[in-house]
Amino acid sequence: MSLPVAMVVVFGVAKLLAELCERFRQPGIVGEILAGVLIGPSVLGWIHPNDLLRALAELGVMFLLFRVGLEVKASELMQVGRTALLVAVLGVVAPFLLGWGILLAWGEPQVEAIFTGAAMVATSVGITAQVLASKGLLSSRSAKIILAAAVIDDVLGLLVLAVVSSVARGRLNLLELGTTALLATGFTFIVAKWGTSTVQRVAPRVEEKLRVREAQFALSMCLLFALSWLAAYLGVASIVGAFLAGLALSESVGRRVVDLSHGVTELLVPFFLVGIGLHLDLKAVAKPSALLLALVILAAALLTKFVGCGAGALSLGRAEAVRIGIGMAPRGEVGLVVAQIGLSMGVIAPHVYGVVVFMAVATTLVAPPLLVLAYRGVPRKPAEAEEVFRLG
Repeated sequence: MSLPVAMVVVFGVAKLLAELCERFRQPGIVGEILAGVLIGPSVLGWIHPNDLLRALAELGVMFLLFRVGLEVKASELMQVGRTALLVAVLGVVAPFLLGWGILLAWGEPQVEAIFTGAAMVATSVGITAQVLASKGLLSSRSAKIILAAAVIDDVLGLLVLAVVSSVARGRLNLLELGTTALLATGFTFIVAKWGTSTVQRVAPRVEEKLRVREAQFALSMCLLFALSWLAAYLGVASIVGAFLAGLALSESVGRRVVDLSHGVTELLVPFFLVGIGLHLDLKAVAKPSALLLALVILAAALLTKFVGCGAGALSLGRAEAVRIGIGMAPRGEVGLVVAQIGLSMGVIAPHVYGVVVFMAVATTLVAPPLLVLAYRGVPRKPAEAEEVFRLG
């Protein structure tokens, strides 16, 4: 397909299925992911994953997390830091150990087992953020814990992946792992702690000297891409840098920047969601044995996040613990990346890769409807703000 045709197919089908889901009182995000399954290799075969769609998807999730960061104050995330840390740690340990154990019990090699466990560790914060933003729920306490825990989760997931990759190569460099951990943790903490105050002092002075149109938006985009690049350079996901950029700007930018960011997000996020669905290969789980393993891994992936992360938040009450446990469940693009790394290293067999991809996509599809149920009755932002947040 030519570029315009491919884009209209991806965007158009995504919005069509999102509309159908909304009419059936389901989150539109589910329809957009299903659009990827429908037009992808598993069903119609119209669109296949490629570099352009991957680039648009990465931009989409970066802008989504940047947009979410603009609506959250760093001080509020710091207030829930202890709970978020406990939620993140339990939400990493439980999935990794159970995923590892299941694959070993299934008779798979040791390396495949630990890679499967690693793929079950990290949370796809973009999926949960999309649901919470579209429902005007980002100001709730549980939403702040989920966002903070997901950022910590990403750093911990990076370290788990580094250890697993080193074991697969037959060497474990503790100095290198320690340096990576220090840089990733230091970058995240420094930007979250002092980013807002620094931007409030520096940005107005720079803006006064600029003559370009939409100077504040231009500065915001520079910070978004700079922190995303720096995060990726240090080994953390670029979306963490994007979220931290929004967080740093949240108390200094005007409504114009928020609105412009929303417009770009509205355009690009469907490519991120469709991209997740495109990776699902139903043929990989067509055999009864593979399907059974996929369902067992899916159940373990949902249960470990629900129980592990929920246990970390039990001090807030059962209802909040349930919301946080469900909100941390999606694996999305994070699980896909770990599976692809294992496949490229030659340590994951194709059938195990298919099982991990099934788990990543299925958890992403299941979580949004459960989140909507879990947040039923929770106070939302006013209708005007909610309309601004409506992302699909």
